[in-house]
Amino acid sequence: MLKIDFNKTYLSGKENEYITDALQRGSISGDGYYTARVSEFLEEKFDLNRVLMTTSATHALEMTAQLIGLKKGDEVIMPSFTFSSTANAVLKEGARPVFAEIKRNSFNLDPADFESKITSKTKAVIPVHYAGVSCEMDQIREIAAENDIYVIEDAAHAVNSFYKGEPAGGMGDFGCYSFHGSKNFVSGEGGALVINSQQQKLIQKAEVIREKGTNRSRFLRGEIDKYSWVGEGSSYLPSDILMALLFAQLQEIDYITAQRKRVFDYYNQNLKKFLDGNFLELLPVAAAAKKSNYHIYYLKFKNQKIRDFVLKELKFRGIEAAFHFQPLHASPMGKKLGYQAEDLQLTNQIASSLLRLPIYPELSRRELDYIIQALEEIFCSLNRQVKEVND
Repeated sequence: MLKIDFNKTYLSGKENEYITDALQRGSISGDGYYTARVSEFLEEKFDLNRVLMTTSATHALEMTAQLIGLKKGDEVIMPSFTFSSTANAVLKEGARPVFAEIKRNSFNLDPADFESKITSKTKAVIPVHYAGVSCEMDQIREIAAENDIYVIEDAAHAVNSFYKGEPAGGMGDFGCYSFHGSKNFVSGEGGALVINSQQQKLIQKAEVIREKGTNRSRFLRGEIDKYSWVGEGSSYLPSDILMALLFAQLQEIDYITAQRKRVFDYYNQNLKKFLDGNFLELLPVAAAAKKSNYHIYYLKFKNQKIRDFVLKELKFRGIEAAFHFQPLHASPMGKKLGYQAEDLQLTNQIASSLLRLPIYPELSRRELDYIIQALEEIFCSLNRQVKEVND
C-alpha cells in the first residue's frame, strides 16, 4: 500500500542559495533585497500597479479594511464559504460581514445574491476566487461601480490565475495574495497586498499602515531625510529570509502551474466517467475564460454521507484527502452575528459534500494511478449499493 500525502511543498533547489545570500547580505528583516525582488517580479509578471509584501493574506485583508476606512455600521458582502480571515478583517474595524450565496458550479460568490444584499450601509464586496478559479468579475465590478462599492479580491488561492486575460488580484480596487505553506507558491508564511489604484496618496497611506504608522518607506527611497510616526499602523513586513524562499518559488511559477495542471487533467480524464448523478455530482471545470492555477482538485458528492464514506475509504488505503471550509454563517461566530445554521442552503450543501484530493507537482504517475484505482474501487462499491437500494 502506498502512502500519499495531501500536500507537499515543491522546492526548486534555489531556496537554500537565496536564503544563504540573504543572510550574507545581512538582509533579514523587512523590505530587504529579496522583498524588493519579489514585489518587482509580481508587478512585472502580472502587470500590477503596486505590490506590497505582507506577513500573510490575512494582514493584506486587514490593511485593505483600514485603507478604505471601514468603521462601525459599515457592511461588507462576502461568501460564507471562505476562511475566517475574510470576515475577521472586517470585524476588526467594527464593520459587519454580510454573507452571500455561492454559485453551484464554481463555489464562488453569486453576483445576483451579492447585488440583492446591497444596502445603504454596504462599503465593499470581497469576492473569493475559490480553488484558483476566478469569480465573474465583469458582473461583480459592474454591480460595485453602480453602487459605489469597493472591490477587494481575496485571491489567496489564485496567484497566477486569470479572468479573460486579467490576473486575479489585479481586477478590483485591491487584491490579496497568500504564500502560506499550503499554497502553490510558498514562503511558509507570507502574503501580498495589490493596490490597483493609481492614487499616490493611497499607496503612501498603505506604506504607513504597513510600516508601524511611520513614513519609513519614503525614507528608504531617499525622499525624506528622517522618518517619523505619522499615522496609525502595525508591523506587516515579512522577513527578507522568507522572501528569499519565495523568490526561488516564483522563478518556477510556470513550471509549478504546469505540473499541477498535469495532475488536474489526469484526474478529470479518469474520473469524468463517474459523473452519473448517483453519487458524484461535479468535478472542477477549467473554463477557457478563467485560466486556473490549479490550486485545488475537488469532488462534489451528492451528500455528506457519501463524502464521508469516500474520505474514510481513501484514508484506509493510505491516501490523504480533506474536506474544506465550514460555512462562516453556521459557525459559532456566525451565530453571534445573528445568522442561523440553516441560512444559505446551497453553501451548506456544498461544504458538507466536498472532498479535496492531493494535487502537487511531485505526484508521480504511479501515485496518481494508485489514487484513481482506489477511487474506482470505492465508486464501484457505491454503485453496487445504489443499485441494491433501487432494486
